[in-house]
Amino acid sequence: MKALNKSFVLFLSLLMLSVINISAQEEVVKITTEFKVFGNCGMCEERIEKVLMVDGVESASWDKETKMATVVYVKGKVTEDQLHKNVAEVGHDTEKYKASDEVYSKLPGCCKFDRTEDVKKENDHKDHKHSDSHDTHHKGDKKKSCCK
Repeated sequence: MKALNKSFVLFLSLLMLSVINISAQEEVVKITTEFKVFGNCGMCEERIEKVLMVDGVESASWDKETKMATVVYVKGKVTEDQLHKNVAEVGHDTEKYKASDEVYSKLPGCCKFDRTEDVKKENDHKDHKHSDSHDTHHKGDKKKSCCK
């Protein structure tokens, strides 16, 4: 009976070591991403960086001059999409998600950024080419919103 107990304990020990060894061999893939986050000041910087520091994120920084967030995270622990959503949930627009008007309105005055930049970007036609039939598209009226 004692020999059976010793064998069982030895078996469990070897099994645990095998599991630990296998998990230690898994490669951790780190991803660095940059994306635009709208904000203005040091308070914005603190809020943005804090909300980006979730489980799986190794570092997060936001540059108020360039409006760019740089995040290093572990693949599989968090997604870039989730990072964008987290930022929008605290009132800051990103290039993928816009904060709700309700949350944005609660930001301190110094943190309220110009949201018309997003509108300008949407109306930017630098990569847009009209077809030859554009004039007929508007039946001669060239002052439609798509032509501004």
